[in-house]
Amino acid sequence: MKAQMIVSETGPDGLELQEIPAPQAQAGQYLVDVRSCGVCFPDLLMSQGKYQFRPPVPYVPGTEVAGVIAQAPAGGAYAVGDRVLVTSMVGGFGEQLAAVEQQILPMPAELTFDEGAAMGINFQTALFALKVRAQTAPGEVVAVLGSAGGVGVASILVAKAMGAKVIAVVHRTGQEEMLRGLGADEVVQLTDGWKEKVLELSDGGVDVLIDPVGGEVFDEALRTVGADGRYVVIGFAAGGIPSVKLNRVLFRNISIVGAAWGEYITKKSPELPALLHDELTEMIAAGMRPPATHVYELDQLGAALTDLAEGRIKGKAVVHVTEG
Repeated sequence: MKAQMIVSETGPDGLELQEIPAPQAQAGQYLVDVRSCGVCFPDLLMSQGKYQFRPPVPYVPGTEVAGVIAQAPAGGAYAVGDRVLVTSMVGGFGEQLAAVEQQILPMPAELTFDEGAAMGINFQTALFALKVRAQTAPGEVVAVLGSAGGVGVASILVAKAMGAKVIAVVHRTGQEEMLRGLGADEVVQLTDGWKEKVLELSDGGVDVLIDPVGGEVFDEALRTVGADGRYVVIGFAAGGIPSVKLNRVLFRNISIVGAAWGEYITKKSPELPALLHDELTEMIAAGMRPPATHVYELDQLGAALTDLAEGRIKGKAVVHVTEG
């Protein structure tokens, strides 16, 4: 089968498209024909040798798979021909993948394979942050930093599906049409005066702020959170890990909460992805669609990772792996 291999941890240039033996399903495993695979930051970091999970090279990367069951163990929950989503730290950028049942979820019938791959970890993270950690209620005002990125786009869509008013805060210019098309009620450019604009649009402060960015904007962003508000830290895409001036938290009764989806399901609640997936499936049945805004072919994976690293991906990129 064809697969992209990380042959050296030198970034996207360390990838090679090779012909390799197809994986063999072991006892209890499924064999999945991969149709599409999402492109995410762990893929980029793994290509650079900077991720906490570091398999020996060479190996096939790829985490967010949409595909079809090609071989199933007796008595399993899935049958040959079922359309599924697979979360696996490796293997997604090859034509076939072996996976255990715990890694597999049913793909909503309404979605294409590209849309299924675009669900990936981002939509799980968004719902985890908004519902489990922030306990967002219908009618609340949610601001989303980094709103043109993968987590940002997912947060806008999920927050709207939950009945919130959404203010998209974006650094990159030219994104207003896309963000409003996703459902953002307001779009604020991250330039001088952005804090005052958010405060004006939220009548004095947002109820929930979703932050996958960190870095220099943290201090100003914290000032946009209203009384009883929740500031949800998802990551540090800007590179810097900010510190907190606790007097601002104390006097406005603000909560700062972390939303580390991977850590949570690993150490506390391994059943959570299936529960979140059920809710996301209901949202999709009601009309929500994960947008695959950039689509690449398998031989273009290096270009996709380079585009991600250099900030050219707006929304979510996926790689077309096989037809079906």
